[in-house]
This record gives sequence, C-alpha cells and structure tokens, in this order.
Amino acid sequence: MPSAQGGRPLLLNLLLSLRPGQWTKNLFVFAALVFAHRLTDGEAVVRAIAAFLIFCALSGAVYIVNDVLDREQDQRHPLKATRPIASGALSPSLALTAAGVIGTTALIASFSLGLPFFASAAAYAVLLSCYSVFLKHIVILDVLTIAAGFTLRAAAGAAAILVPLSHWLLLCTTLLALFIALSKRRHELTLLADSAGDHRRALVDYTPYLLDQMISVVTASTLIAYAFYTISPETTEKFGTTLLSLTLPFPLYGIFRYLFLVHRHDLGGSPAELLVNDRPLLLCVGLWATSVIIIIYR
Repeated sequence: MPSAQGGRPLLLNLLLSLRPGQWTKNLFVFAALVFAHRLTDGEAVVRAIAAFLIFCALSGAVYIVNDVLDREQDQRHPLKATRPIASGALSPSLALTAAGVIGTTALIASFSLGLPFFASAAAYAVLLSCYSVFLKHIVILDVLTIAAGFTLRAAAGAAAILVPLSHWLLLCTTLLALFIALSKRRHELTLLADSAGDHRRALVDYTPYLLDQMISVVTASTLIAYAFYTISPETTEKFGTTLLSLTLPFPLYGIFRYLFLVHRHDLGGSPAELLVNDRPLLLCVGLWATSVIIIIYR
C-alpha cells in the first residue's frame, strides 16, 4: 500500500479526512425509527442502517471539502493543524477527487430508499457544501446551518422508513442541534482568543457573553420542548403511557454536564469526541436511550 507524506498509508489519511469520529452525529437518523415505534420492524431497521451508512459517506465527503477550503486556516489552528490535508499528508486534488466519488456514490445509493430520502440527502449535501464555502462565515446563519444539518438527518431517517416526520422530533432536534452548535462556537472563541477572526470571519462578530445568552435561550427551549413532548396528549395516546416524562432527568443532567464541560474545561469543540470521551455524559445518553426504549416498547 502506498504511503503518503507524514508516514501514514494513503488510505488511512483518506479515512481520517472522512472524520469517522464525527459519524456519531448521524445517529440522529435512527430517531424516527425509535419514536415511530418501528424498532421491532426488521425491514425498517435495515433501511435505517442503510440511511446511517449513506449519511456517514455524505458527511465524510463534506468534511473533506471543508478541510480543503480551510487548509490554510487549519495550519494555524492548535488542534486542526494535524489533519491530513492541513498537514500536507493528503493532497487537496486527491482529497477532492475522493470526496466527489464518495459523495456521488452515496447520493446514487440514496435512490434505493426512495425519492423523499434522496431529497433529504441531496439537501444535506448541498446545504453543508454551501456552509463549507460561505455560510460558515456569516454570523448566526453559521450555527443555524449546522442545526439544519442535524434536522435533515432526522428528516432523512423518517423518510428512509416511510413514516411522517413528527413535528416534535423536528422541534427537539433543531433546538438540541442549536445548543451543540453554539457551544462549539464558544469553545472556538475561547480556544483561539485574539486569533479567532483569522480562523473564521464569523467569530469576530461573536463574544462569549453573546454566545452565553444564545445558549441560555436554547437550553431552556430544548428542555421545555422535550418536557412538553413527554406529557402531551398526542404522545400519551401514541405510546399508551404517561411514563415517558420520567426520562426528563436525563436530558437535564446531560445538558448541564455539557455546559459544565464547555465552561469549566474549555471543551465542546468536537461534540462527537466529547460524548465518547466523557463517561458521565456517555452513561447519561445511554441510560436515556435505554429508558426510552423500555417505556415505549415495554
């Protein structure tokens, strides 16, 4: 196997550029499977897994495009400078070619799950490509675009298993994604300090205080939306139980734990890595998912 600059095999550098550590974000496609009461439907499970794999490929291709466009700024970043493209271990031309092949293959494969799923996948690819090119430089629109990416994952998950997209799922996903995106911006602003504007123009217009105000609004909105969902007559009738409200302590702890890590430990730059590496947060998410499944499918 040929080796690339930096001593790592070429295929390994390409895999790292796809950022498999970030693929946990694509677990949002399984939300509809769980909350539409289709987890015991074998065909729906297979279609959801296929949707997850397609979004892993699509998001990986978008990450490559983003890294190629940001390679000069990433070279000055204390954490991103080691990425294969920024470090020179993977050439931009080869990376873009790979991204084109992977992204095109994923979109072609998305047809197998139906036109609505293809539309969601294509919208995700277009939106996040626009984010990589210019939307990430526009204050407020940058975090809204990130949130929309999560929402499209959830919508695609519903389309993949042929169920309507719940307005509760749409609302809670959007608010949670905004919380994550704003926390990420705060981490970047704190980490880069005076050089933040050199890395991303939109960071010049943010301040820690402004981001804290936005995070406070979104935090409260997220928890209230989830609380109302668990006690709504629609939810009670759908699942035949009022016990889903007992899962509220898990989102409360999870969000507060996340805020603690962002403010006290200057984390939050990579939500996926934070989830995997912080055991209390990972345990909280695991217990929440387990309790939801037990209550819904008891």
